[in-house]
Amino acid sequence: MSIVLVMRPTTSTDQDAVAAMILARCEWMERNGLPSWRPSVDDLAGQCGNPFGDVWVMEMNGSRIVGRTTIQQEGPPWGWTDTERAEPALYLNTTVTDPAYRHMRLGTLIAWWAVDQAAGQGVQWVRRDCLWPQLATYYASQGFSLVRTAENGKYTHHMLARRAEPMDLAEQFRTGMLEPLDVGR
Repeated sequence: MSIVLVMRPTTSTDQDAVAAMILARCEWMERNGLPSWRPSVDDLAGQCGNPFGDVWVMEMNGSRIVGRTTIQQEGPPWGWTDTERAEPALYLNTTVTDPAYRHMRLGTLIAWWAVDQAAGQGVQWVRRDCLWPQLATYYASQGFSLVRTAENGKYTHHMLARRAEPMDLAEQFRTGMLEPLDVGR
């Protein structure tokens, strides 16, 4: 079976499919003893079609939503220095993928797509943060480097960044396979 992946901005009609995909991820997280997105499902799905156009989905074969992310031009006011906040950057957050397709490493493909988008926009960095060290390690496998940890409220956030660069992902989006790319980038 042929696989074609497409990243596109969400529309309000994506809300139910995004919620179902996030709930599938929640079930996987809970089975594996990980903190779940469950308390945020309605909020994350409800962001589909927002007027800012910053919520994106990864769609498989024109019909199945297998990923969701948010890309913004401003990050949180905490965790980054004034100099870093002044640099052109895209901020990647709330990336969720369908666990039925874990073997395809869709989260990595979404992150690399954001790196390519940033380069195409003349932006220097893609930045993101997370709460869990294991997730920071996963993001490091996508080429992000830990810049620092930062306290915000009762949480410690791992602040990560990666330089923007053009990435030829056409084959990966056409086949759904990441093997041809150098994962250690």
